[in-house]
Amino acid sequence: MIRLDNRLPVPDSLRGAILALGNFDGFHQGHQAVVGEAIRWARERGRPAIVATFDPHPVRHFRPDAEPFRLSTLDQREELFGAAGADAMLVLHFDAAMAAMPAGDWVEAMLVRHMGAVGVVTGEDFTFGRSKGGNPELLREVGAAHGLEGRTVGPVSDGGLPVSSSRIRAALKKGDCQTAARLLTRPFAIRGRVQHGDKLGRTIGYPTANLDMGSYVRPLYGIYAVTGRLPGGRMVQGAANLGIRPTFDPPKELLEPYFFDFSGDLYGQEIEVAFHHFLRPEARFDTLDALVAQMDSDCARARELLAQA
Repeated sequence: MIRLDNRLPVPDSLRGAILALGNFDGFHQGHQAVVGEAIRWARERGRPAIVATFDPHPVRHFRPDAEPFRLSTLDQREELFGAAGADAMLVLHFDAAMAAMPAGDWVEAMLVRHMGAVGVVTGEDFTFGRSKGGNPELLREVGAAHGLEGRTVGPVSDGGLPVSSSRIRAALKKGDCQTAARLLTRPFAIRGRVQHGDKLGRTIGYPTANLDMGSYVRPLYGIYAVTGRLPGGRMVQGAANLGIRPTFDPPKELLEPYFFDFSGDLYGQEIEVAFHHFLRPEARFDTLDALVAQMDSDCARARELLAQA
């Protein structure tokens, strides 16, 4: 899988590609339909298939104070696009210059001259360019003059409602891991480097691998049954606390997974934690004994639920 940067030249071998164009945050069922159409079209034409994604997300540019909302990192998206069959990922760095460019000019400058694309696939509701002045119809009109063909893919429905990133975020904020996983086609997962913490967990028999939530959307604070992907690809099961740890002072937001039957040093290493089941809300305990007793119960329940998968 090749990662391209819109600020750098495109290799000759990847010019003349079919592009899937969108934000694709989370790469849910709807995104998969758009990318899948681009890949099928590219294979029919004997062309490279490239997925173009914006980073940072345009929302972050226009609303820098917006609460965290990401469903995936750029690295996660790259892996997902590659697994879907794309040849490359194009990172479109969204900045003030891109935000100010008229939609028609952007099609000519980026898709035609820079990429040399011959086809582009978007969702029906895709907008782009200054003041969101561009849409699939304008893309087709401008592109036709330059040999660039445009196609659209309609929304994918689940339970009578369109699949969307906002719907997935809403499910996660309610602790509804099952709905989020169904719409994503996989459990929602946080990826990050394990940090040194206050190491209280190891003193009570529950050492945790602490992760900062960064730009990810915040699921409902509480205890979850999780799986972890460790360096080298090893998969483990566990229970995790997401929240501010109200039993301890000072409050500090962390994702703290405890992995069953695992002992090892993960500090500084990148891991991925997937959310499978919400067990209970975060709570404050008056004593460490009460906390440990609840953690024993939480881990037993997590093992039970994860064994059913």
